[in-house]
Amino acid sequence: MTEGTREQGQEVGGMSRRAPLVALARMAGWLIVPLFVTGTCAGYFLTISAGFWDEDAVVDNVTGVMLSVGFGAFAVVGALLVVRRPTNAIGWILAATGLMVPIFNAGGAYATYVMATRGRPDALAVFGAWAANCYWFLMLALALIYLPMLFPDGRLLSRRWLPVAVLGGIGTLGIVLLRALVDTIPVQEVSGHGIANPIGIEGLDKPGELPIFGVGEGFFLVAAAGAVASVVVRFRRSRGVERQQMKLFAYVIVVLIGGSVLAGTISDVTGVGWLGESSFVVSVIGLMCLPIAVGIAILRYKLYEIDILINRTLVYGPLTATLALVYFGGVATTQLVFRALTGQQQQPQLAIVISTLVIAALFNPLRRRIQAFIDRRFYRNKYDARKTLEAFSTRLRDETDLDALNDELVGVVRETIQPAHVSLWLRPDTPMNGKQENQPTIST
Repeated sequence: MTEGTREQGQEVGGMSRRAPLVALARMAGWLIVPLFVTGTCAGYFLTISAGFWDEDAVVDNVTGVMLSVGFGAFAVVGALLVVRRPTNAIGWILAATGLMVPIFNAGGAYATYVMATRGRPDALAVFGAWAANCYWFLMLALALIYLPMLFPDGRLLSRRWLPVAVLGGIGTLGIVLLRALVDTIPVQEVSGHGIANPIGIEGLDKPGELPIFGVGEGFFLVAAAGAVASVVVRFRRSRGVERQQMKLFAYVIVVLIGGSVLAGTISDVTGVGWLGESSFVVSVIGLMCLPIAVGIAILRYKLYEIDILINRTLVYGPLTATLALVYFGGVATTQLVFRALTGQQQQPQLAIVISTLVIAALFNPLRRRIQAFIDRRFYRNKYDARKTLEAFSTRLRDETDLDALNDELVGVVRETIQPAHVSLWLRPDTPMNGKQENQPTIST
């Protein structure tokens, strides 16, 4: 038996040994979405049964539903990746993140229901309240540390990043352990009631005030920062398909999650309430889009269209912000002038009409200028290629020397396409009068 045949046999044998595990993983993948739906429905049912569902609290109810939809995206995409790519850890991370919230919240809702209706907890209520009190930082670690560090292939960038992953695990487990050992487990919605923790430490009521808890949080934050650094390094080193995957991942994080943080910060500084509400809406949209983007990147569905999406975002984001400033600035200026001339406090409709007309007139010229700036700054190759072709088209109308045109044509191809080799063949052609003429043919 040759060495190549032996290696092929070992590979086939390894695949056959892993086949039962892969089949089991795929079976587990099909259970993820039903578990999510069951946990979500059970949580809402128990909350309503306990009498803590307020139909008048529209904002809180809508918020809960939106969060359920957001984590549902994690569960659905995680299930899809587990079934399609069972050996990639990213699918399992998404699935675990999506399942923790409904299942553990359902346990907390059961504890609330038992304490509100019976006043004494049973074993399941104790476990439900205990798990609901502990899981949050574990879920955050999966989403904020290990998902960025392992994306897109499910492996660390190199062994050098292992200490960051270990540090995040130590910090997370330390925080979870301290919350798991509280003396009395708080019960949601039932004020003044708690459940005695059978494994709790007497006197440990506020673990967040302990110095060791702060150390755990510090480890967690350092690991989260390391995860961001890992994404940056992986993006700079990536090529081809992996680079497109990293582009899509970074796009969702920067545009949606970054936009949410920016809107929330501006709202806190300026006190503008609608910005804070917008921040929450954008964060929920980001929560839903992040797993979808991860799924698209790993399954490589229309991956190269991300360049167009990034370009349009870079153009229409500043364009929208500029037009909004022009609109509100125009309305405010016209109102001040009208008030100074007439002394009336009521806002005139003329201000809105004038601002709208100005925006309509500025849209296309401003869009072209922003597009040109974006191309010059971020898409230099595309911008230079377009300028080169425009210049060649101008010379083509005036140039009559065939040899000069051939040289310029080769130069244009070399500058715009940048091939490894360019050759120009002059193909003999027979026109209508029977004379042969040389026609250029490009070969790269």
